[in-house]
Parts: sequence; C-alpha cells; structure tokens
Amino acid sequence: MKSKKQMTEEDIKNKYITPAISKSGWDVQSDKVFFEHSFTDGRVIVRGSLTTRARGKRADYLLMYKKNNPIAIIEAKDNKHSIGSGIQQAIDYAEIQNVPFAYSSNGDGFLEHDMMTGMERELSMDEFPTREELWERFKNTKNLNEEQIEMINQPYYYQLNEKTPRYYQRVAINKAVDAVAREQNRILLVMATGTGKTYTAFQIIHRLWEAGKKKKVLFLADRNILIDQTMTNDFKPFEKVMTKVENRVLDSSYEIYMALYHQLAGDEGYEPFRQFKRDFFDLIIIDEAHRGSAREESAWRKILDYFSLEGTTHIGLTATPVETKEASSTGYFGEPLYTYSLKQGIDDGFLAPYKVIRVGLDVDYEGYRPEKDKKDMYGNLIEDREYNSKDFDKTMIIDDRTREVAKRITEFLKKTDRFAKTIVFCRDIDHATRMREALVRENQDMVAENHRYIMKITGDDNEGKAQLDNFTDRESKYPTIVTTSKLLTTGVDVKTCKLIVLDSNINSMTEFKQIIGRGTRLDPEHGKEYFTIMDFRNASRLFADPAFDGIPEAVTDVPPGGEVEEPGTEGTPPITGGGGAGGGRDDDTDDIPTDDDKVKKYRVNDVNVRVLNERVQYYDKNGQLVTEKLKTYTKKNILKEYATLDQFLKKWKSEDKKETITQELAENGVLLDALREEHEHLKDLDDFDLICHLAFDQPALTKAERVNNVKKRGYIHRYQDIAREVLEILLEKYKDSGIEEIEGTKVLQLREFEKFGNEFKIVKAFGGKEKYLQAVKQLQDEIYSIND
Repeated sequence: MKSKKQMTEEDIKNKYITPAISKSGWDVQSDKVFFEHSFTDGRVIVRGSLTTRARGKRADYLLMYKKNNPIAIIEAKDNKHSIGSGIQQAIDYAEIQNVPFAYSSNGDGFLEHDMMTGMERELSMDEFPTREELWERFKNTKNLNEEQIEMINQPYYYQLNEKTPRYYQRVAINKAVDAVAREQNRILLVMATGTGKTYTAFQIIHRLWEAGKKKKVLFLADRNILIDQTMTNDFKPFEKVMTKVENRVLDSSYEIYMALYHQLAGDEGYEPFRQFKRDFFDLIIIDEAHRGSAREESAWRKILDYFSLEGTTHIGLTATPVETKEASSTGYFGEPLYTYSLKQGIDDGFLAPYKVIRVGLDVDYEGYRPEKDKKDMYGNLIEDREYNSKDFDKTMIIDDRTREVAKRITEFLKKTDRFAKTIVFCRDIDHATRMREALVRENQDMVAENHRYIMKITGDDNEGKAQLDNFTDRESKYPTIVTTSKLLTTGVDVKTCKLIVLDSNINSMTEFKQIIGRGTRLDPEHGKEYFTIMDFRNASRLFADPAFDGIPEAVTDVPPGGEVEEPGTEGTPPITGGGGAGGGRDDDTDDIPTDDDKVKKYRVNDVNVRVLNERVQYYDKNGQLVTEKLKTYTKKNILKEYATLDQFLKKWKSEDKKETITQELAENGVLLDALREEHEHLKDLDDFDLICHLAFDQPALTKAERVNNVKKRGYIHRYQDIAREVLEILLEKYKDSGIEEIEGTKVLQLREFEKFGNEFKIVKAFGGKEKYLQAVKQLQDEIYSIND
C-alpha cells in the first residue's frame, strides 16, 4: 500500500479531501459541489492559419451555497507539498470568480483564506466548515439584512438545456444585484463586445423582478435592430409582460419596456417620456451607455434625469466607457462596478483573438502632389498642395488607391476563404459606394453567382439595410463582403465575421474598440476561431494605447495656471440618433450622409498606387501585438518548456505517448504544423526533429533518413521471422505517418498485419504483449537516436 507521500494529487483528493468535506455535511453528489470545475475555455492561440487552445483555468473544488452563489474554492496538492502550497492559486481563482473563501490542502489539513477580511488560519481535516457556517460568516461580514439576503439568493432564470451564466457574467449579475440590494442607484458594468451584456442584463432584471424589488423596467437602446434582437433572443422569457415602445405611444399596462432613446426623447418640444410619471420605472437599463447617457447636454440624458427619483436604479452597460470634456461615463454612473475586458475575454478563450495585417501603400507614405494646373477627371482645377492619408477619400479621391485596397482584400480572401464574412469600414458613404464597385470588379466570378456577394450597407441605402439580417445570419452566405461607414460600428452581432478592413481614419478610441468588437465573437461551429484585421490607415496603432484595454481616466477641469494640460476630444464617441438635436431621426442613421460627404472632392484616375510593404502581427498572451517571425516565436516557446536538449530528450524518451508532449507545447503556443505550412523544407520532418532542429540546432533528419539509420544499425535483425517483419512494417508506418501511428497495439489491427493473424498471435511472436511493447519502445529509441 502506498504511503501518503507516495500518493498522487488525485489519490489525496479521493482519500482525504473529498471525505473531509463530505463529513462536514457537504453533499458531494449534489449540484453544490463541483469537482475539477473548468471556468474558462483556454485562450485560442493563432499562428499562420492554424489554431490551438491553451489549457483553461480549473478549480479542484468549487462549493456553492446556492446555485448562483459560489462560496468556497479548494485547491489540492499531493502530500509532498505543504498544506498551504495551493493557497495562492486558490486565492487567484477566488478573486477571479468573486468567491469569499479560498482553501488549500495536501491531505493533512486545510489552510483557509478569508477573501473578505484577509485572515488566514489552519484547520484539521475534521474542521472544514459546513455550508451554513460559511454562509453565516459571509452574511455577518457583509452585514446583510433579510431583504438583501432574499434578493441575493434569488435564483437565475433557467430552463432545461438552456445556457447558464459564465463565471464573469455570474460575477457581474451578483455584483449588480448586491449593489441594488444596498440601495445603490447608479451602476456601470463594463463588458467587452461579445461577452453577453444583454444576457447579463436579462438575468439581473429577472432576479430583481422575481424578488419583487423592481417591477417596472425600461430597457433603452439606440437602434431598432438591438431592440428586436434583444426581444426575440435573450429577453424572450419576458414576452408576456414586455412591449416595444413604438410611434411614441406608451402603454402603462406592461412591466418590461423596450425603447429607443430618441423615440422617448421626441423633438420640436414634444417629449413622449413625460407621458409617464417620474416614479413609473424603478429600474432603467441603458445599453451602449457610452453614447447619449454620458453626455450631459444630450436629449437622451433628459430621459434619465426625468426618471431619477430616489429608488429608481440606472444600470449602464458598455464595452467602451468614455471620459472626455464632453462626455463622462463615470461622471454619471460612478466607477465601474465590474469590468470584463477584451484581454480577459481572449485570455479565457471566450473571445476570438486577432491577427493584424498592416498594409502600407506608397501614396500613403509619400503623399500625392498634383502637377501644376492639374485638373481632376471632372475638369476641376486641383488645389496645389500635398495630399496625404488624412485627405484620401475626404478631399482627394485616387481611383487606383481604391482599386489596390479592393485587390488586396480579394487576394486575401482567395487565399483563405471566399465566403469569410467581411466588413470594410470606409471614410464616408461615397467612399463605401466606390469601394463596393471596386470589389465587384475584383470578384466578378462570385458576383455572377449571386449579386448579393458584395453589398453596401449604409444608413441612406434601404436595399443594403434590408440585407442586414442576412449578413448577420450564421447560416446565410450572402452578403459576404459589406462596405460601410458608421452603421456597423456598434450593436450588430456578426458572429461569423472573419475579416475587418480598416480604410478609414479612426482617431476615436471608442469607435476603434467598437469596430474591433465586430470580430471578437467566437463561432467554432462555422470555422471562426480568430479574425483578421487588415489595416490600410495605421489605425491599429491604437492597440498600443493603454486606453485600448483599460478604463479611461476621468477628465477634470484645471483652473488657469494649473499643471495639467487640458485633454483634446479624441475618444469622444459620435453622439447620434438624436443625441444633441432632440431626436426624431430613424435609429439606423449613424451612416447617413455626413459633412465629409458634402466636402468638395477632387478625383483622379491617372495616379498609380502600389503596396510598399506588409507586416503581419499576432496577439500574444500579454495582450500585445508582436511581429515575431514564426521560427523565432516557436524556438522561444520551446525553450521556455525545455531549457536544454538533454531535458527535452529525457522527456521524449520517458513519455509513452509522444503526442502528449506536442499537445503540451501547443497549449503554450508551439504550433508545429503552422511551421510546416509556412516552410516547405520542414514538411518531411516529424515533431521530434522539428523541435530539435529549431530549438537546439540539431541536424534536420527526415523520417526516411531516420528509418535508414535504424536499418543500418541492425536493430531489427535481433528479431526473427514474424517479429522482424512486424517491426519492418512499423518502420514504414512511421516513415509514412509519424510516430503516433506505431504507439500501442491498435496499429496491429490494420490490414498490413492481417497475414500474421490476429493481434494475440502477433504479440505472441514477441513473447507476449509486454515484450511487444518493450520492442516497440526500443524501436522508438532507435528511431530517435541522435548519435548518428
């Protein structure tokens, strides 16, 4: 029998930790105890066109007080470790999941860390707290009254086979409900695009509504499509008590109201929201809260100010809080109650990572100056000055520049996937129109099959807007490529979008983050595990800005003579949909003709444009874009795992299944097949030689060369008759398919071995199964000998 020190971590859990928590009253067979609880999916790693996933985060035990209230996490270690060896990991996981108690155990006892007070203490294996003991301590530390407890314990909405909240959604929901229970009336939740803000809002509303705390709810959005998607998807369980405010007519018989900002704001002195008394709503959810609600002078803000009596709660949802002189999210809501960022979403594997292709056009780098007395294609005399990327498609149109962009987009799609959903963000509607035409010319074969292959979707184009549902439909091929200006920057859920093209000058961080958010949704079912950003305007420089994945600093006035410079307006979101003017416009008119469309433009068709350079950058695990060559990146990550060749050889020799090693490397970003795809001369190397060659500068032997070396050394001739023939066939199988093909005994069921009889007869020729496996292990050692 094994001593305690010889036991594995799994043994310690089964023999000591699980019995200890069971003895203290926890029902280990119930939904209150989760074993090996995975709460992230693992980051998607992209290299070339290939992807793999890093290992997700997994708690050894997650203990629940109620279904929606996790109360403790336990991290286990084997008995060679001390009791507290796992406490830092337990604390990290508890902090991420907002769990109040963290424990570590090696089977000798427990180390407890109280996340609320910071206190730590050691407990014997017989002293693990009961469920009710932990709940009492939580209640007392938080000083909860009975009404608060009732609200906090209100369950989620759930029906069989429907989704349940992910950990970060659960944290956001619990924090919001807890804040409402404490009479906090201004709440801001910051959640990256694609992380389920609307679903989170639904669960918050449902819990508060069922608890009887909030009975009249107003959900404010700024676009019809958002309201319609919300009502038919996440909010569908409310359908019997829910209404959409239309034609500015308000019916007081419902409980959940879905409304557009400007429908309620009205215009020309008529403000429909005043049909309701100021205390009619006790909860208002403000979607895309970085827009009108953050701006004090907007008509949208009048609605919130009107429904702001004591007891009315305003919850803002946004991926991009804004802090400028003109608009402030925190100025209205206060500091975010909870933030789940794009970086966190990608690290957890819930959002798609991206790679960036920066394309440099010569005319953008060098500028364009017309010769003296040059006239454009319409006969207009062109003002004599230098035009640069800020002018292109605003005051100066160069047809060949548009053609070159369309050509590069098409080349990329032809090389990857002609039906990859693509959004091309243009300078204005006129630019979107011309870009559509240029793309049609480059893709005539696809357009001939279906004219909707390429479409312009802008606020002034009813035919294009009518195709928006088809574009967002995961099962619909058409439209495939869409050109736009502003209409698709926010709120449009295109899960299958694989390519975002930036051919617009973007200076607003809010707009940039919203645009990038169009691609961040994962959809592995439809082959979407990452997306590509093709940047023609150097907009991707904004990835390096600390504000990209952070909460913007609040902007405050500084008196004359103060030391802080007054910030500019960069980052101010476009206030549209009736924001400052009082409303009355259609909600889908962000992309209506703008001042840019009305500016006088010169257009030339006799200037040649070409691509000067192109750079591919990848999103790394630190949330930064790196330009590392694939070989360099691979070597660096291999050496992180195996500092020396001896370490690697020892691991390779001891591992029965070599695939385990390559899987572990893949989880850390080593994608060997991506290298083979990129470098033709590496295709005939197996994983062993590829690793040794790249990381440790060993000679690159092909599988065929390794087979010949084994034959030269005469290892196979130690065996006679059937055994020798079997080993010869195994060598050929290795040469054709790699080492995984010959591991174990399953290979003996293949047709090549039928002439020897069944698997039992074959292993008998080696003296039994054990000796057969030893012979194959020795064969592998011979194959991978580095002494040749």
